[in-house]
Amino acid sequence: MAYFERMRDVVSEPFSPDVIRQRTAAGWQMVAIEWQRELPDTEAPSQGEFDEDIPYGLRISDDCKRLESDPVEHRVLMLMMDLVTQDFSYAEIVDRLNKEGFRMRNGQPWDRVAVFRMVPRLIEVGPRFFSSGEWAERSRHFDISQPTETPDTPAKEPHAWRGLFRRWSRA
Repeated sequence: MAYFERMRDVVSEPFSPDVIRQRTAAGWQMVAIEWQRELPDTEAPSQGEFDEDIPYGLRISDDCKRLESDPVEHRVLMLMMDLVTQDFSYAEIVDRLNKEGFRMRNGQPWDRVAVFRMVPRLIEVGPRFFSSGEWAERSRHFDISQPTETPDTPAKEPHAWRGLFRRWSRA
């Protein structure tokens, strides 16, 4: 799995093409350009324009320059991933999260819709989780008595993919 480093240059003077050449020579690839302007008093920000959510599991660092892992939300994501890969239902996942005292960002108890909406985030963090030592330790308690399938044989049961998750996460 490829890992990427990201960097943000704050521009405090007129932009110079030399910066692009220097970064490119150092192996960097430009992926975005962000523009900002001060709004005149006659223009108000559009509703919702500046309230983009921070991805679940992350928070703004103390220096306000980057995102860092939020330990509580990381535990929630790890627990959700653990339960999803063991084929727990959304209702069972919700029950477990609430019994362990976890709450959504708005302070409310978890519900099935909220857990369902976390699936894209779980897909996003999955490769990193599956390759972590923490995941390897957690997955040791999985029930491996279920028959497993190989990628070249058809599944004989609806949830045979669980065996593939186990093998992939331990690789």
